[in-house]
Amino acid sequence: MSSEPPPGSGQQPPDDDPFRKRPPDEQPGDGTGSPYGSEPPPYGGGPGGPPPPYGGGGPNGPGGPYGDDPYGGGSYPTDPLAGMPPLADSVMRTLARIIDMILVGVVVWLLTWGFGVNEYDVDSDRIEIGKSFWQSAVAAVLYIAYDTVLTARTGQTLGKKLLRMRVANLDNGATPSVQNALARAAVLWIPFAFCCACVWTAVCGGWSFFDRPYKQGLHDKAAKTVVVSTK
Repeated sequence: MSSEPPPGSGQQPPDDDPFRKRPPDEQPGDGTGSPYGSEPPPYGGGPGGPPPPYGGGGPNGPGGPYGDDPYGGGSYPTDPLAGMPPLADSVMRTLARIIDMILVGVVVWLLTWGFGVNEYDVDSDRIEIGKSFWQSAVAAVLYIAYDTVLTARTGQTLGKKLLRMRVANLDNGATPSVQNALARAAVLWIPFAFCCACVWTAVCGGWSFFDRPYKQGLHDKAAKTVVVSTK
């Protein structure tokens, strides 16, 4: 049995994400069901008619409004950024990331200090500097959880919200799913926490300064996301 509301009931399907872009065939119309009114569509299109010219063959064909996903995962409008806000500035993205690192870093330090898991072990004879595996594990879990939960809820960590930007799916502008948000956070924070914090942060996040046309960091590429302005 269909779950769609009966005709004329006036009930509209729920809108799961206010940021989701609408493809051309979902744009509000005059209710006639056809942009041509009572006139037949050009080129003899319609049920049973010949295909449109230029090999269109439908919305995902070469002549339609949708093109191939560069990641090979489907189709979306030829310009994925059409209908989305402008891409966020890479410098502002970096500042937002620094804010997030400081906020979560304070929590990591308090937790590891409270449980006696210290990055620096000091005694009266010498200073032994060795990064604790457990501190790295705590940092990885907290950074990933923080980034995943907030990104999947609103597309904004606290740093991004403060500087007025958000993470969006490249294909439709919607807030990333939990799966995509988790993939994005894992690529960013696991290397950061366990092996090469400064180098990986600079490479992964700094990639957006040079990437064209979408200004994606390596973590954005893994999750197929972009960061856009909310100003």
